[in-house]
Amino acid sequence: MKYGVNTFIWTANFTRQNLPLLAEIKGHGFDGVEVPLFRPADFATRDIRQGLEQNGLECTICSVLPRPLSLISDDADVRRKTRTHMEDCIKTAADVGAKIMAGPLYSPVGYLPGRRRTADEWQWAVECYQAIGPVLARHNVTIAIEPLNRFETYFLNTAADAVALCDQINHPNVGILFDTFHANIEEKDIAAAYRLVGRYLKHVHTCENDRGIPGSGHVEWKDVFQALRDVRYDGWLTIESFGFALGELSAAASIWRDIAPTPDSIAYEGIKFLKQSTVAAAAR
Repeated sequence: MKYGVNTFIWTANFTRQNLPLLAEIKGHGFDGVEVPLFRPADFATRDIRQGLEQNGLECTICSVLPRPLSLISDDADVRRKTRTHMEDCIKTAADVGAKIMAGPLYSPVGYLPGRRRTADEWQWAVECYQAIGPVLARHNVTIAIEPLNRFETYFLNTAADAVALCDQINHPNVGILFDTFHANIEEKDIAAAYRLVGRYLKHVHTCENDRGIPGSGHVEWKDVFQALRDVRYDGWLTIESFGFALGELSAAASIWRDIAPTPDSIAYEGIKFLKQSTVAAAAR
């Protein structure tokens, strides 16, 4: 396993000014960081890659689609622009050295039209991912599509639907990011859901039910780690949470209180728990 942490714990956007954070993250035993990529033109690719190399850290990319972009828009021009945007993100991810780009990459987070998804929307998402498959392969980047809970999207909520989408896309560079926070809301059995997505599982977010310190809540971690072992997952275990007072980002994640003693503790206590859990699962 490799252990990562999302920089949303400390900052809404990872820029040159945040590079000193990398040494601290490395010092607490992480193998890599997950940094946000929203607009490739604004991403400090060269400086971030240099900072990662200097600190012996790997990188994964998290991304969302900024409004008005959407793969499932009924406007063909919006879909075309979104595909171009995603191709630019893939190239930037490769340039910074990332092999995984993960997130709810189908429509903007929080877009809820008050109805179920349509067959057309599903097909538009499939078509876009099939179209960008060669770009992913050429740059050796894998997209891990993330199902979110019902309060953040209507398009993709469950493990079963994520598997169905990947079945239809049918490309080796397209898989699933499965997040324990969202699964805790949407799945009857989180461990069973991990087994279900196993053949497409490319990335894991290890998040507590309240986005606090992993191991401090009621996520059934023992079962989750056993399921990961059963499907022979050996990729990233990445802690994703959000700072308590980061303006629009904290509001978007509905962080209205201090969910841990400090944001740092989510990362630095969390990795201890993840490593202990990995060892315990291997011993069973």
